[in-house]
Amino acid sequence: MPITRKVTEETESNLIKRLIFIYRPYWLLFTLLAFFFIGGAFLYLMYATHVYEATARILIKDEKKGVEEAKTVESLDGFSGKNIIENELEVIKSPALIDEVVAALQLYAPITQHTSIKNISGYNICPVRIQAQNLSDIKKTLKVPFTYNAANKTISLNNKEYKINKYVATPYGNFKFFDNPEYIPATNTIPDNNYFFDLLPVRYISEKIDKGLIAESPNKLSSIIYLKYRDEVPERAEDIINTLLASYNNATLTDKNGLSENTLSFIDERLKYLKQDLDTIERKIQRFKSRNDASDISTQGKLFLQNVSTNDQKLGEINMQLAVLNQVNKYITAKNGADGIVPSTLGVNDPTLSQLVNRLYTSELQYENFKKTTGENNPVAVAINDQINKIRPSILENIESQRKSLEASRSNLAYTNNSFASTLQGMPEKERQLLNIDREQGTKNQIYNFLLQKREETALSHASNVANNRVVDKARTSDIPVSPKGKVVYLASLLASILIGIIIVMAKEKLRGKIMFIHDIEMLTSYPIIAEISSEISKNPIVIAEGRRTLIAEQFRKIRATLSYLDINTTRKRIMVTSSISGEGKSFVAVNLALSLAIAGKKVALLDFDLNNPSLNNKLSIDKQRGITQYLLGKNTAEEIILQTATHENLYLLPTGELPENPSELIMNGKTEKLLQYLDTIFDYIIIDVAPVAPVTDAYLLSPFCDVTLYIVRHNYTPKIFVERIDENNKIHHLKNIAIIFNGVSTRGFGVKDYGYGYERPASYGYGYVYSGKKPKLLSGPKN
Repeated sequence: MPITRKVTEETESNLIKRLIFIYRPYWLLFTLLAFFFIGGAFLYLMYATHVYEATARILIKDEKKGVEEAKTVESLDGFSGKNIIENELEVIKSPALIDEVVAALQLYAPITQHTSIKNISGYNICPVRIQAQNLSDIKKTLKVPFTYNAANKTISLNNKEYKINKYVATPYGNFKFFDNPEYIPATNTIPDNNYFFDLLPVRYISEKIDKGLIAESPNKLSSIIYLKYRDEVPERAEDIINTLLASYNNATLTDKNGLSENTLSFIDERLKYLKQDLDTIERKIQRFKSRNDASDISTQGKLFLQNVSTNDQKLGEINMQLAVLNQVNKYITAKNGADGIVPSTLGVNDPTLSQLVNRLYTSELQYENFKKTTGENNPVAVAINDQINKIRPSILENIESQRKSLEASRSNLAYTNNSFASTLQGMPEKERQLLNIDREQGTKNQIYNFLLQKREETALSHASNVANNRVVDKARTSDIPVSPKGKVVYLASLLASILIGIIIVMAKEKLRGKIMFIHDIEMLTSYPIIAEISSEISKNPIVIAEGRRTLIAEQFRKIRATLSYLDINTTRKRIMVTSSISGEGKSFVAVNLALSLAIAGKKVALLDFDLNNPSLNNKLSIDKQRGITQYLLGKNTAEEIILQTATHENLYLLPTGELPENPSELIMNGKTEKLLQYLDTIFDYIIIDVAPVAPVTDAYLLSPFCDVTLYIVRHNYTPKIFVERIDENNKIHHLKNIAIIFNGVSTRGFGVKDYGYGYERPASYGYGYVYSGKKPKLLSGPKN
């Protein structure tokens, strides 16, 4: 009964053990690769440019989620509109602000110091910096060497001496070399002539900084902005962020001061005209009284003046508000993108209009900055322009609504004034004229006093202007570089060494066209593998003897024990040994298996039926003489060709004899079966060594007379294609009860003596021995 191949999921469940089995013998290769790659990582970290990250935090007074100002400051600052943090994220990265940073830190003229290892930025190790007189005249120039003479404070450039701290004309433009405020003297002395500088356009550096600058809010509910920037020089990264924050604050204050200054200008202009009007009225009163001797008016006139004065004051305020609305309306409708200051909304009591006008002014400034630096088609500029186009209709709608309300109020006041005028008709002429003059004077005085009050409020607000943000943390650089990260580099190098080692091992073992592992056999054929036999370094054909406890001897003993599972017994005793091609060790397996049975006390007949290339007589040291060929030709009897061997008393050999011209026809002449039947009556086991199946058909002819076929596959020798064809060929040319033996399994890796190919998982056939030249050690494993 053939053994059914046991299909399990052991390979998947023991993947780690399988990988260890495959790659452990190559530990020396992996160790050398690891040392090589880790050494390479060490050199890379030594010579690579280290990058540090500077971070800062600022608090924005957001319109929706920001922190409110203190009440005192808020009451003084009438021009401090709240900000939207999404807009501020874009403003703080605007090209105009970054251009200011580049100009302030002279980043357009970077200085580099050349060393034997690598080039180092001279931002804080060079004693001088370079400042251009006109930024627009900078032309791209690379690697201009120069020498600094600390003794006489001069720069040597193109064989010319230039004094520092003043502008000089050079072949590259008008520049000033000045003392570096960030200079830190180096501990090692490097010649000054190793310095060189580059000249780059401001816009080029700004775009580079913009790509590396990160401005973000930690979450939607926060009004804090995180600023991050990475640079190879920690001090430069901090200076870039801190200078950007200073420019951002200055821009905010400039916007607010612009509004307050515009308001002051408007008030001063109105006060100038009112003062002239008041002077004219006072002279008019003086002339009237002198000419008409009118020093006082009646009680009725005084009451009339009080009522009319109050009414005229309200009417003057309404007229002033309408004038302000007309100015704002004119600005909104006539605005074509030109630079200008938005008109003041002084006197208008609606806070919504003031807020909308301030927002429009801020958005227009942002739009102009983006349009000058990035163009009108920039996505941010387009978004801001859309926002401006949405604000303007809201302002016009608000103005129209307020105008209607103010005109209605003015009509009511005019009606009241007409009634007072009718009353005035009943007064004497001189009193009526004087009352009109006093009425006009009172109205002007009230407006004048109102404007003086507003001017003081505006001046106070202008003096108390503060930025709409607060720096929580100034720029601070990490002590450890963020790139390259040492742990990551070392880990990557270690993983790379493992990957390269795996590729080398796979290229060595997996990509061959030969059978390397038992797993290869299991994938190519469905027949069971009953044993594996290690390679024999001594090349001795006889590897088993009484008392010998080597690994290979124990492997043959295991094959002997497995025969019972192949249904070999006292009645089924014929074992055929064959292979695919010559050289796979079938004769070696046949003679040692026969000897292991003989040592166990069994009488064994070993038949050399390889009628093309016999080798058993040489392995057993028996001279060529009569044999199976002579029996099949009828020249000798069976008793005459049975020879007892000197190797063991229970082992008998039936040699080939003379090589026939037609082996296949000779096997088919009918005497082969008679010979085997005769041997059945004498021997306990009959082992038949047959020629390989690929070149000749002898094995297929003998298989019907046998009970089991031991098919030999040799490690790193048998082509996979032959193993793959075993199942297909056996459907046409049947070999009875096939069981595969994996022969010649050699050691693997480097410096390994006891760990070979074979199973890619823990052993699964009982017990075995590990032998490395010393006393054997019993190795146990799970049994089937």
